[in-house]
Amino acid sequence: MMKAAVLIEPGKPLEIETLQISKPGPHEVLIRNAACGLCHSDLHFIEGTYPHPLPAVPGHEAAGIVEAVGSEVRTVKVGDAVITCLSAFCGHCEFCVTGRMSLCLGADTRRNPDQPSRLTRPDGSPVNQMLNLSAFAEMMLIHEHACTRIDPEMPLDRAAVIGCAVTTGAGTIFNACKVTPGETVAVVGCGGVGLATINAAKIAGAGRIIAADPIPEKRELAKKLGATDVVDALADDAAAQIIDLTNGGVDHAVEAVGRPASGELAVKSLRRGGTATILGMMPLTHSVGLSAMDLLSGKKLQGAIMGGNRFPVDMPRLVDFYMRGLLDLDSIISERIPLEQINEGFEKMKKGDSARSVIVFDQ
Repeated sequence: MMKAAVLIEPGKPLEIETLQISKPGPHEVLIRNAACGLCHSDLHFIEGTYPHPLPAVPGHEAAGIVEAVGSEVRTVKVGDAVITCLSAFCGHCEFCVTGRMSLCLGADTRRNPDQPSRLTRPDGSPVNQMLNLSAFAEMMLIHEHACTRIDPEMPLDRAAVIGCAVTTGAGTIFNACKVTPGETVAVVGCGGVGLATINAAKIAGAGRIIAADPIPEKRELAKKLGATDVVDALADDAAAQIIDLTNGGVDHAVEAVGRPASGELAVKSLRRGGTATILGMMPLTHSVGLSAMDLLSGKKLQGAIMGGNRFPVDMPRLVDFYMRGLLDLDSIISERIPLEQINEGFEKMKKGDSARSVIVFDQ
């Protein structure tokens, strides 16, 4: 039995319940959570913007210690420190075998409908697992291809934010954009993902890194993470400012908040031949596009789900970056809270003036 935050109805606060978690199947791993970040993607499901079968336990940005493993698990062992990732991969589909693991639909990493649910209420009724993880709980039962072992010296509250925000932001810079030293980067939205993108652009050696956000406190935090310039994203001339700062626009513009206007700003900020990358979860009915002149100018538009990561390789490297002082995870975390304060944490997120709240579980 364990405590978990359950989403029962969209638009309503999460409720702390006692749930039962199943024993590991052959390829499953039972993890005792140490910490879990609050991500804006969770808020989309909580508010009902993105649909999901209910009741369900949200949460997907976590780190913890392996408690038990199934009979066929070979990638981790009991006692290992691990980070989880929502882009669980099967390992044998077209996307996996061509190196695009983040695009895997992960059907083989979930239990079949005829198998017992991984999560149930005390009366035996099933509770849905969200994004293969359900990390707003004291424990997780997941497929072994949804986690990776890390350096045991890594602080797990810092490791948790690597699970989504940092992997998405850094993966976009290193994998999707392949930023080379000297190239210019604009990041629209300075939440957890945007700040990680800025930090990774600095590590990659970007020449000029421009952070665009309407909140002054976040613009200041962006400077601390590596931004060379900041712009008010809601200013009428925001795109013009970015173009002026870079003598014609940026090589890469990354949208990291999920607002339609932010996608438009990213596209408008490009130089000839530049690439706009959309990371945020925009309204499902919205589309982002390039004009005919943009296309004639060689501009490109792409999505990068979870930063196009290869998380079993990328996450240990990001841990190493932190341990060597290159990756600043401490500044991304604004507060540490118990599970019981999760709804207050999401209310702070809605205000938009702080970075990452992280739930810390008793160990």
